[in-house]
Amino acid sequence: MGVAAITRYGSRLRRVTESAGMTRRWPAGLNQPSALLLIAQLLAVMAYPFLDTSRVGSAVLGVISMIAVGLALWVVRSTPALTFIAVALGVPALLMTVLEAFMPGETWVVLTGALLHAPFYFYVFYGTIRYVFHDDRVTTDELYAIGAAFTVLAWGFTFVFLAVEIIWPESIKPLSNGSGRFFDLLFFSFTNLTSVGLSDILPTGSHARSVVILEQVGGVLYVAMVISRLVAMTVRDKK
Repeated sequence: MGVAAITRYGSRLRRVTESAGMTRRWPAGLNQPSALLLIAQLLAVMAYPFLDTSRVGSAVLGVISMIAVGLALWVVRSTPALTFIAVALGVPALLMTVLEAFMPGETWVVLTGALLHAPFYFYVFYGTIRYVFHDDRVTTDELYAIGAAFTVLAWGFTFVFLAVEIIWPESIKPLSNGSGRFFDLLFFSFTNLTSVGLSDILPTGSHARSVVILEQVGGVLYVAMVISRLVAMTVRDKK
């Protein structure tokens, strides 16, 4: 390989690394924050059935939620989105998560936390999408970001459903009592975002149905947007 070829390869590798927001100072594995966020979200989904039945389990879930919020802040900081807005939304949401661990089931705490978490996760979704589409290259972390953005969007709608259920009771049913209600709403959110409709939980109130429509449309548009982007990049590369 000639000197010119090596120079071109090094320059291209550096551009790809910079486009992903990575530097060589990060330890192995920490240069892909989107992957860590996606893993944290999926682990939380797997952990809920085992941990939401006891006080200790609820505390562990609270820790997992705080880790997920911290990772989401990290992801947004690695994207073109404004870090200030993410911190302004994320820090209060994190504080409410801690407060909810000490005051489980307190209606005003749960409602306030839902109203803070929902816009925060929607903003993280926005920042992640900007990160994926900010250039003409697809890095490994951007592929993870596609999955992370989808789960973050589902989480955001889950908190919207939680707020709707508190403000307008029995808008969504049947739901479990206590901490199991959130997992039911998370399941409900994913079934609507993926448009599979495989759910025994139904929106019975008009406000809940409005949110369901928005989530279903958002899920379909997200898949169409990602696929069209990848196809366009593939066609352009072949030319």
